Amino acid sequence: MVVRGLTGASTCASIGGVPETTTAPAPAEAPTAPGSLLAVCRVHALHPDPGTVGVTAIDKRPVAGPVLVRPLGLFADVQADRKDHGGLDKAVYAYAQESADTWSAQLGREVVPGLFGENLRTSGVDVDGAVIGERWQVGPEGTGPLLEVTMPRTPCATFGRHLGEERWVRRFTQGGLPGAYLRVLAAGSLAAGDAVRVVHRPPHGVSVGGWFRRPVAASARALLDAQEAGQVRLAEALTAYLLPVLAR
Repeated sequence: MVVRGLTGASTCASIGGVPETTTAPAPAEAPTAPGSLLAVCRVHALHPDPGTVGVTAIDKRPVAGPVLVRPLGLFADVQADRKDHGGLDKAVYAYAQESADTWSAQLGREVVPGLFGENLRTSGVDVDGAVIGERWQVGPEGTGPLLEVTMPRTPCATFGRHLGEERWVRRFTQGGLPGAYLRVLAAGSLAAGDAVRVVHRPPHGVSVGGWFRRPVAASARALLDAQEAGQVRLAEALTAYLLPVLAR
């Protein structure tokens, strides 16, 4: 993620372009009815890539049957670029079918599960509207894996090369449908067809899509205040961008 005015960042695209306002985030709504997992995806093969790492693991494909998810992600999944992907705060990447349908209409081709490098393709879950720190119970209520939304995905040059679409990084950024990274609070198995329930939603009201589209001072302050109050544990990769936004 690159925030305007921040230097020394990675090759990922800048966010937003919408003028800053001082409007505070709207309060989060109460958890909604359960959604579901349409597919669970993990790496199919490593491919050569002209980027700095030399290979990419973005080629994710759906797998059959239950898959164990642990603090560092899905069993047998891998990230080639571990500087900008993976780790405890980016263990799992989720993308909504509803957002994929939007892109399918624009691209004129189906955005199949895994095409965007996601691990989880969901239905009926407001992924881009998920509040940072929101928790999802997947599978049987009270016993399935517990995941926590940490930050939006930021498109990088590897993603652009993988899609093969002209100016894809800029287009994806402007589309404002980033999907969400999640950390794993409780390990367990998940599979296509599992229910996804929002079981906790912090009151600060800053969503992954809202921050991605408009990283303004009011939202940065709301997130920092929520962390200070013990309402949320911010990912280090996200925290690094909050103070520069406040200083603009």
